[in-house]
Amino acid sequence: MCGIVGYYGTKDAVPLLLKGLKRLEYRGYDSAGLALLGDTGIEIMKKAGKVMDLERIVDDSVLKGTIGMGHTRWATHGEPNDNNAHPHLDQTGKFALIHNGIIENYLSIKTYLEQQGVQFRTETDTEVLVQLISFIYYKNGESFEKAVCKSLKRVVGTYGIIVLCADEPQKMIAARHGSPLVMGVKSGEYFIASDASPIVDHTREVIYLEENEYMVIDENGYRIKHLDDEKESNRPTSRINFTIEEIEKGNYPHYMLKEIYEQEHTIIDTMRGRLRIDEGSVHLGGIQDHLLRIENARHFYITACGTSWHAGMIGKYLLEEFAGIPVHLEYASEFRYRNPVVDGKSVIIAISQSGETADTIAALKKAKDMGALTMGICNVVGSTISRETDCGIYTHACLLYTSPSPRD
Repeated sequence: MCGIVGYYGTKDAVPLLLKGLKRLEYRGYDSAGLALLGDTGIEIMKKAGKVMDLERIVDDSVLKGTIGMGHTRWATHGEPNDNNAHPHLDQTGKFALIHNGIIENYLSIKTYLEQQGVQFRTETDTEVLVQLISFIYYKNGESFEKAVCKSLKRVVGTYGIIVLCADEPQKMIAARHGSPLVMGVKSGEYFIASDASPIVDHTREVIYLEENEYMVIDENGYRIKHLDDEKESNRPTSRINFTIEEIEKGNYPHYMLKEIYEQEHTIIDTMRGRLRIDEGSVHLGGIQDHLLRIENARHFYITACGTSWHAGMIGKYLLEEFAGIPVHLEYASEFRYRNPVVDGKSVIIAISQSGETADTIAALKKAKDMGALTMGICNVVGSTISRETDCGIYTHACLLYTSPSPRD
């Protein structure tokens, strides 16, 4: 998991991007980097280590620009060093790209491009994508937008990306498939990020990119299109209502310690209004419309990753003990690749704090395609899991949300 942030506007982008990266550093801290579009082309500065290490070398530079992007990395392909840090350039130096996700077929694309004479500088899967965009752009004489679309249609895997092109310097393109992206909208300014935390200081009006959508930002504003048919999607912004104090670590040295000490309040907030001790009942409004189907289900699956999987383990024990129903607990990364016994009589419970865990989303979609009722347990209203599931429950753990939701 990596964090990406972009800015398109009239202000100096560097301090905005650095502050945004600090908010996203929980998503990766192997290395960090910036790319700015200037009068002389694309300027890049990147450094292995934390955002503060990048900030030190940026402070000693003349890096400036009003259009730019930043990345904080959790390495998957290639060791965490300066060279493998994002952003990545193509071989001409005219294209720059940052990426959150994994390009699964990068080796076959890389082999093809090398046969065409493309020279690679890094060990990453991300460089393959920016080199592919450049190759299609110059070989076929395509526009920047067309080159990005054609490249993404050849990619297998997950991505949240931002791309810059020195030949079209007043344009920024972002796209997502399996990795979250949100855009903040303000008069004459646009902010892109992996989540809303870098955006709330600047605007509360946001648009979450849907799966397989991309956006083009230029001097005329922004356009959101679907990758399959490139048709525009017109929808209003949503409003984010959480405060920055709720998501910052405050006086704690790191986020994990903050979450540990806040457990008491988190549990109380999650249970408030739901657990009615005087009645001996529980009210979960987010699943009320599907109770009959839940009661008649024959198979129950809980799927998740990491600590959410451990929470699912407790859920399995509780459901089996108090409801007397057998529950299958599955790692989402394994569930998505096997052939489980799932049908219209199955209920799939997907757990993810962010609502954006790629393997959990893939497992959820697989179950949905097989006819199961899908239920999400997450903390972020407007997240992919909250949108893709049939019903669900929010945990209210410093709840992050964008608009009123039918789930309680």
